[in-house]
Amino acid sequence: MQKTESLREMIHSLNFLVIAIWLMLPAYLPNNFAVLLGGGKPIDMGNKFSNGQRILGDGKTYRGTIAGTLGGIGSGLALNFIASSYPSLELPSFGEGKELMLVLVGLSFGAMLGDIVASFFKRRRGLKRGEALILVDQLDFVFGSWFLTLLLAPNWFLENFTALTLLTILIVTPVLHRITNVIGYLIKAKKEPW
Repeated sequence: MQKTESLREMIHSLNFLVIAIWLMLPAYLPNNFAVLLGGGKPIDMGNKFSNGQRILGDGKTYRGTIAGTLGGIGSGLALNFIASSYPSLELPSFGEGKELMLVLVGLSFGAMLGDIVASFFKRRRGLKRGEALILVDQLDFVFGSWFLTLLLAPNWFLENFTALTLLTILIVTPVLHRITNVIGYLIKAKKEPW
């Protein structure tokens, strides 16, 4: 009987982890789309801040930001279709109609904004493009996506992102971030494995 309870708890924990990752996929994927499809004119247009450092650097481009945002939104639409088509999977929806678009813009564009804000502060610290800043690099896009989604779709956000979900994401994201960056580095899509 105790083994059955343990197994049930393990399955419940695993399901909870899957749901937490599911909710964040439209925020996890934009940076990958930006790396693969980005490039071109930098957002800061080569301008420097008052300290003589670039405002953002060459790594933050219009094309990458747009590609990342659209890639995240497209991924979210696909996930929403899966959730509605297979209700037995019990995966959360990203909403319907206007709310759906607000949620997906919040998660996707918010992730891109979080990364842009982190780049701004990294340049102020004198860090060059690609230099690591522990935990900021792994969580900047998470906080950006949460902030913008909370602003655009507060009811959906508060209903889906419980305290336990938020904590799970904060623990799991750095691990997933490291794994995906190493893969990106190995396939030569990224210059650094962090």
